[in-house]
Amino acid sequence: MRSIEVLGVTIECLQGDIAQQPDVDAVVNAANARLRTGGGVAGAIHRAAGTELEEECRPLSPIRPGEAVITGAGRLPNRHVIHALGPIYGQDAPSQALLAECYRNSLRRAEEHGLGSIAFPSISTGAFGYPIEEAAMVAMETVVDEAARLSSVRRIRFVLFDDEALELHLQAMDRALGA
Repeated sequence: MRSIEVLGVTIECLQGDIAQQPDVDAVVNAANARLRTGGGVAGAIHRAAGTELEEECRPLSPIRPGEAVITGAGRLPNRHVIHALGPIYGQDAPSQALLAECYRNSLRRAEEHGLGSIAFPSISTGAFGYPIEEAAMVAMETVVDEAARLSSVRRIRFVLFDDEALELHLQAMDRALGA
């Protein structure tokens, strides 16, 4: 794991399983519009959380690209799951702005609930086809920019699926900070 501090907010990057982050208040689900279980991140989170998560999601759906909603976490070791719908690359436009809104709105939901920590996956880079290098840059620039507006969130973690995603996020972190 590597971390940096921006205006009192620690931003971390590590390789791991988003559904196994017991030391954060909320994990972010790279959700589908209906907030149902699926493949990738949504499948992993829903499987680990149990059926109560999908039941809690049902009245909150559908959501639009860029939106984020918050629920309890079911059997996950966290207090909450924040469900963000990323853009489908090449279909939902403007994709960069919509992806940034996923991160921004997720942080807003965390702030509204007084959460101290949040873990993000790489939103939209799986089945939604967003190029990971570009997505990592949008994610890092957005969280670095939002750090000044955060009062309760003090730790933001990016949990990446593989070595390549981790390396691209670390590079984006350096670029976002002008390193």
